[in-house]
Amino acid sequence: MNTASLKQEYRERIVPVLMKEFGYSTVMQCPKLEKIVLNQGLGIAVADKKIIDVAINEMTAITGQKAVQTVSKKDIANFHVRKKMPVGVRVTLRGERMYEFLERLVRVALPRIRDFKGIESKLDGRGNYTLGITEQIIFPEINIDNITKLLGMNITFVTTANTDEEGFALLREFGLPFKK
Repeated sequence: MNTASLKQEYRERIVPVLMKEFGYSTVMQCPKLEKIVLNQGLGIAVADKKIIDVAINEMTAITGQKAVQTVSKKDIANFHVRKKMPVGVRVTLRGERMYEFLERLVRVALPRIRDFKGIESKLDGRGNYTLGITEQIIFPEINIDNITKLLGMNITFVTTANTDEEGFALLREFGLPFKK
């Protein structure tokens, strides 16, 4: 399947399903997937600066888009963190890359999780959903032999939905395997 297929599936199959389910009068009322944000908080990078570079390369391989480092906003003495120190990596996907990543996540990466029984169905109250992943090795783009440290990440699905029910219905139709 190509990337246009998920976008096309959204227009041809998902929109009519959502319109029927929520009784929308126009297609424009249907919630859309706005962006997918992948974020890795790397507090351990305070001790080892190379971890940020490794994380940037891995995240870039996973998403097909250059990842950027995030820096601390202020000094926190207890954690040995200074202002503007690199503390994480993130990448924001929109458009074609977003649909391509979503398809790979649902069809390839999530089924590779050990003892996988589905993902939690708790949204944030505004129709957005954040999925926590504990190991980056579920993505086929990552070569297990080159891994020095298992790093987790958060994947946030930002939708235009106004309520959790609408956001949940949209993500369910996109094929995210929620627990029953």
